[in-house]
Amino acid sequence: MAGDGADDLSALRERIDAIDDQLLSLFSQRAGLAEEVARVKAAMGEAADVYRPEREAEILRRLADANPGPLKREQVITFFREVMSACRALQQPLTVAFLGPRGTFTEEAAIKHFGHGAGASAQATIGGVFREVESGGAHYGVVPVENSTEGVVSHTVDRFLDSDLAIVGEVELRIRHTLATHAERLDAVTRVYSHQQGLSQCRAWLDTHLPHAERVPVESTAEAARRAAEEPISAAVASEAAAELYGLPVRHAGIEDHPGNTTRFLVLGRQSPPPSGGDKTSLVVAASNRSGLLFQLLEPLARHNVNMTRIESRPARRSGVWEYVFFIDLLGHTEDETVATALIEMEGRATLFRVLGSYPRAV
Repeated sequence: MAGDGADDLSALRERIDAIDDQLLSLFSQRAGLAEEVARVKAAMGEAADVYRPEREAEILRRLADANPGPLKREQVITFFREVMSACRALQQPLTVAFLGPRGTFTEEAAIKHFGHGAGASAQATIGGVFREVESGGAHYGVVPVENSTEGVVSHTVDRFLDSDLAIVGEVELRIRHTLATHAERLDAVTRVYSHQQGLSQCRAWLDTHLPHAERVPVESTAEAARRAAEEPISAAVASEAAAELYGLPVRHAGIEDHPGNTTRFLVLGRQSPPPSGGDKTSLVVAASNRSGLLFQLLEPLARHNVNMTRIESRPARRSGVWEYVFFIDLLGHTEDETVATALIEMEGRATLFRVLGSYPRAV
């Protein structure tokens, strides 16, 4: 019986080896076709625009919907993203700016969206990410825009008022915080570093387990891990990747107060992509302060059955006191007839109207 089991296992391994050989051959064929696409584009005089957000979103949705299992939907998407990333790099290496340093959740979001085939450019601030893309130092940028428990990232929203960049994609990342420290006991920890959002997202856990420790906000969760790594009685609320990067032992994982804690990130570029079939549009609008202002601005969306998914008001820094601009997300693309009609009516009622981008919804 034992011999039969060993023979069965050997046969299964041989089948796996054969499939791996087939996969390698198919991957090579796909990579060769990607190189051929680049050559055809060059011959036609087209720009080497190797990143096509709408095309990649269509492919990933199709493959995920066709997934027969046992792999999970997310695993299929991750797998094929990396295949596309590697093939994209053969055509033209991309550089993606992100809010650094290394080990931040924003870097994790950039990798999730672009794969490991893209080059990374860590920036110290959200404004730095915008400037790096505006100057041509990076092809694209990734910045956080909102968290499911703590709300909007105001620096990102405000920066759009001064930038001509477009939103070309979005990423949703499940945020899992860890408490990392060299201290072996919690009662030995006197200080906890993290980004302000990290401290806020773990407030209840910290109140319960580290009520005595000073909480120090820093520029990022990765910077928190770097500092805590140098101080034996300090801890960091950071990602597992940041803790590993700085050699900081993880003592407690999953310390976020809300298990569904998710952050949405925006991908910045120069021009919004064509429709993908599952899109979102972001815009900023403002009008003179008057009775019924918000209703008048939004009424065309309701009348044309356009679904608004988010609205955020921010002070209009170039106007008077208590004047506001509204950042709006809605489902659909500006090339969709109903969306286009509604937006034309909105623009006619606004003193400021700008579409920040139409882009594929997070896959």
